[in-house]
Amino acid sequence: MPKTEVVLLAMLEINGADVKDPTTFTWGLQDISTSEAGRTEDTIMHKNRVGQKRKISVSWVNPTPQETASILQAVNPEYIQVTYPDAMSGTNEIRTFYVGDRTAPIRAWTVNYKRYTSLSFDLIER
Repeated sequence: MPKTEVVLLAMLEINGADVKDPTTFTWGLQDISTSEAGRTEDTIMHKNRVGQKRKISVSWVNPTPQETASILQAVNPEYIQVTYPDAMSGTNEIRTFYVGDRTAPIRAWTVNYKRYTSLSFDLIER
């Protein structure tokens, strides 16, 4: 898939809409190997890489219920177009991702103060 360089106003855009900048943004690259990959009896590793995929781990600290809901709704479709700064290319790119497990533990939930401790999940390239 060709990569497109774009200018971002926010760190992340999901399906063309800005998302609140995450507190942490960790870029990763995963190698995809064939099913025959592995270490043989001569102790040599045969990686047999057939591709690579990006994985972005993001989290927000102390988000409000509205911020949490907005972000979770944005990543709820099965596949999403994410615009983000790519560490390998050094540019902003648009790629298709799906989202991993999402967690949002509650910090406080009183009449006048409702906050989550954090919201976190991984974006995994399709």
